[in-house]
Amino acid sequence: MLSLHQLTCFLATYEHGSLTAAAAELGYAQPSVSEQIRGLEKSLGVQLFRRVGRGVVPTTMAEELRPHAEKTLAAAEDARRAMAAAKSFETGTIRFGMFGTARLYAGAGLVADVLARYPGVRVELIGQNSSDVHEDLRRGRLEAAMIAVPGAVSEGMTVTPVAKDELVYISADPAHLTTPVTAHRLSLANLVMPETTWRADDSTRILLRQMLHGTGRNPQTRIEVEDVETAVELVGMGLADSVIPLGAAEQLLSRLAPNAGWVSLRPRQYDVIAVVHRADATLSPAARLMIELATARIQQIAEPYTPR
Repeated sequence: MLSLHQLTCFLATYEHGSLTAAAAELGYAQPSVSEQIRGLEKSLGVQLFRRVGRGVVPTTMAEELRPHAEKTLAAAEDARRAMAAAKSFETGTIRFGMFGTARLYAGAGLVADVLARYPGVRVELIGQNSSDVHEDLRRGRLEAAMIAVPGAVSEGMTVTPVAKDELVYISADPAHLTTPVTAHRLSLANLVMPETTWRADDSTRILLRQMLHGTGRNPQTRIEVEDVETAVELVGMGLADSVIPLGAAEQLLSRLAPNAGWVSLRPRQYDVIAVVHRADATLSPAARLMIELATARIQQIAEPYTPR
């Protein structure tokens, strides 16, 4: 029966033309290498080397065996590396970029999904706003991420839309929710808006600015806050209205503003949620796992993206 040890000794002997030199390279005693070669010849029923002086010369059978031995040892090394990577994967750290609203939808569930498969890993979900996450991607601090577009996505990135999330108008005043909110009505509204640090690049605000372009006005923010939860609480207090993704409204209104409701914009507006990574990147198993699990989680809450 062939062994990897026999094939290793065979190739070293073939390359050096000497049992002594092969033993020196491998760190074995010369009789041990000779024994492995004899065992290999016996298993195959052929002669692999002829003694010439102090060296050996490969036979035609050795010439025939050499490429197969190389492939077998290369495959064994690939298997070893794969197992080492898998072992490291199971006990290492998985980092994935995820903007704030996506974490609200799927963050805890995503971590639970990962730990169910790999209980020994350490998980890091990185980022607040999509532009923040994108910057980490651009600088190489993250391998892959889930962000909302439109927004600044630099060249050299692969962007794969996976879901879309409708933007809705929320208010505690029933009179504000009788009909879909047009651009003109939105331009007159007093709003509380989250993501104030990223207001220039936030995907929701970009869409609202585009919607209001024809009115010559920008959305009027009465209150600026960082997180969507605070914005929803303020809406529930009747201090302002807001525009947030539908998934966030469905998750937060009942808990933080039970007296508030939502209505669509006219025309409807959608954030597109996409997976982003460097175009030239060979994604690691960890990155591929996170993309798979994050996409499945997001598509349970937001509408799966269908290209036009």
